[in-house]
Amino acid sequence: MRNNTSSEFLYQLFALILALIVVHTVYVTLIRPNANAILQQQLAREAAGEPYVAERSFYIVVKDYEQESCFVLMLWACAIMGYKARRSLDERQLLTQPLVAVGEGGRVLPEDVRQLSRPIQALPDSQRGYLLPRALLAALQRFGSTRNIQDVSSAVGEVLDTESDRLDSELSMVRYIAWAIPSIGFIGTVRGIGEALSQAYKAVQGDIAGVTASLGVAFNSTFIALVISIVLMFMLHQLQLLQERLVLDTHSYCDSNLLRHLKTD
Repeated sequence: MRNNTSSEFLYQLFALILALIVVHTVYVTLIRPNANAILQQQLAREAAGEPYVAERSFYIVVKDYEQESCFVLMLWACAIMGYKARRSLDERQLLTQPLVAVGEGGRVLPEDVRQLSRPIQALPDSQRGYLLPRALLAALQRFGSTRNIQDVSSAVGEVLDTESDRLDSELSMVRYIAWAIPSIGFIGTVRGIGEALSQAYKAVQGDIAGVTASLGVAFNSTFIALVISIVLMFMLHQLQLLQERLVLDTHSYCDSNLLRHLKTD
């Protein structure tokens, strides 16, 4: 478990660095040059007195630093959720394997605990730390020591409850990112409105280009942040659903393949 925690931390750190590099590279090489070119064309038309309609280009909408930060956080959150979803899917594959060899109508006595535990203990180290093997081993060990079926059911419930709490707590970083992205958008809104107010004297004189550009920063940053937040929250809820189903299906597996076969005599 400790090794898994360390490897997950390194994965998240590497994912953050990679997201920073990828997003900043795209902004430097593609988004900001195109946005600046479009803005220069609009300013040239305005200076020449030509009538034109301001183009609401994607490059202009996402060109500011707040939007760049939101995309970095989005990719980082997606990488974290992808890692956890992959692990949950790997754990679900064990639910299709007969880890406990008990036939239909068979009985499991306390004396059979050691024999039934061997296939589970023979799993690779990476799989032995999954939820299903841990729940089955806890059940078998409790049955061998107490010979009480109720205690076995309680042991399985404790493992599953602990796993549910752990899975929920490990999503705290993703929840923080989903909260931080709209906050960054609002920071862009405050910055844009502040810049617009600082150029109000130019608008009074008839030059509204600076005010409109600053207001564009304000509204575009909030727009992009809210859209990204909606997408992230949807993905987060899908991940939670996957994890909750894993816990419930593990409980059903333990009940149908082990608990109902337990006999004390």
